[in-house]
Amino acid sequence: MDHIRRTERLAAMTRVLVSEPGRSFSLAQFCEAYGAAKSTISEDLDIIRGAMDRFGLGRLETLTGVGGGVRYRVAVDHAEGYRHVRALCERLSGPGRVLPGGLLYLADVIADPEIIGRMGAILASEFVDAAPDFVLTMETQGIPLAMMAAHSLHVPVVIARRSGKAYEGPAVHISYLAGSQFKTMSLSRRLVRPGQRALLVDDVLRSGGTATGMMDLMREFSAEVVGAAMLVGTEEACGRFSHVKALMVLEGVDPSNGAASLRPGDWLLVPE
Repeated sequence: MDHIRRTERLAAMTRVLVSEPGRSFSLAQFCEAYGAAKSTISEDLDIIRGAMDRFGLGRLETLTGVGGGVRYRVAVDHAEGYRHVRALCERLSGPGRVLPGGLLYLADVIADPEIIGRMGAILASEFVDAAPDFVLTMETQGIPLAMMAAHSLHVPVVIARRSGKAYEGPAVHISYLAGSQFKTMSLSRRLVRPGQRALLVDDVLRSGGTATGMMDLMREFSAEVVGAAMLVGTEEACGRFSHVKALMVLEGVDPSNGAASLRPGDWLLVPE
């Protein structure tokens, strides 16, 4: 292998670490990949760690044990998260955003990888220490946000269905109340094991029925719910379900021009 300069090695190692948040890398892997001694790789990692700490780019964790190692963790502090969410609130507060029936149009935001990726990283930063084994969401609008949060946490996504799918095998079915209607939620028995830890993520918290249904579903699997988060929640629902963290709170709607009033969730506020 040709000689690799330190600047090249630092760039390559940073790219590897950041592209797979939560994945553990041994020092031996880097030594073999870049033809350097462990002491040199350790020095490189210290440089990367220092730069990440200085510029708020996440955190690099040292792992103990045979051979040692490191992993990159997404870390968005509340102040930065608040700024990003506030900017999104301003974008969603324009005229014509509210659909007939009072529904907030979110399809363009949910389909934007940059926006939804940033929102997923903010949620992952909040729940990384809860160490979930998977992210649970309900089809279909919640899937993109759940996928992005799961990527940052280095865990799989589990998708609850409105009806069982033959190709997923035997499933657990429950009924839950969403608004004034009873609906069905289904999840394959193969996807969750007793004792696992679940983070619930969905797009909208309105009546709280879907969130409650997902919690009930996890009880059927004897799984522990370590947190719940939504992209948007109504003011009323956020008040009733204070344990669910909504990135944005829908304060009200102006029917004259179809404009919504949104603000960042209170949990993102930085104490004075």
